[in-house]
Amino acid sequence: MLTDRQRHEAAELLRSAEQHVTPIAPLTEAFPGIGTEDAYEIQLVNIRHRLAAGAEVRGHKVGLSSPVMQRMMGVDEPDYGHLLDDMELRPEVPVRAARYCHPRVEVEVGFVLGDDLPGETCTPADVLAATERVVPALELIDSRIRDWRITIADTIADNASSAGYVIGEGRDPRELDLTAIDARLTAGGELLAEGRSDAVLGDPVRSVAWLARTVARFGVPLKKGHVVLPGSCTRAVDVAAGATFTAEFTGLGSVSLSFI
Repeated sequence: MLTDRQRHEAAELLRSAEQHVTPIAPLTEAFPGIGTEDAYEIQLVNIRHRLAAGAEVRGHKVGLSSPVMQRMMGVDEPDYGHLLDDMELRPEVPVRAARYCHPRVEVEVGFVLGDDLPGETCTPADVLAATERVVPALELIDSRIRDWRITIADTIADNASSAGYVIGEGRDPRELDLTAIDARLTAGGELLAEGRSDAVLGDPVRSVAWLARTVARFGVPLKKGHVVLPGSCTRAVDVAAGATFTAEFTGLGSVSLSFI
């Protein structure tokens, strides 16, 4: 367990790394006693800092939602991060890759809430009832930790390695089998990755319900209008300037993101 001062020192290191696009060594090296609770508090220190500067929460993302990634990190549940308004990206506006340390993209079936979700009692049925639409999404992830040498504590503290997101129009979730949406990621006509929506905890709806229950313990609600990214259907793919990535989903549509 870290002291409050150490948590703020760690948060400052991550802020500086992001601001100067200069990744740092793993926090676990500088703060050997860091645990999951410390990491979430470090994340919240930086989120509060950004909110005080005028940013607004627009939703949350879930990470480590596949069994493979959980085994890799030595954990038995996902993690989460915040999505802020300054992280919103648009398909028609190219993103400058040099703004980020080690950018990658992930393919996700996103959820746009039409109503608030309950907290600690949230079920998959509650998620379906409250979801206005599911949307094709790309998450831009980035690690302020050098060379992606992350442990679970490093990624949680670093806002679950989130950096941006873009979503498409989408559809009513009741019109689709959310466990059987095939996803493909291409760039320049080349297939880079493919997967299916049930890679996310067997059903991405479960991931959203888990998130609602988990953030409630920290007094954080999932509200009407929020975007929730439940986890990637595919492996993450490195970003390169000049590339345009397109995620295509059966029955759901597509969304693209370009980099310069």
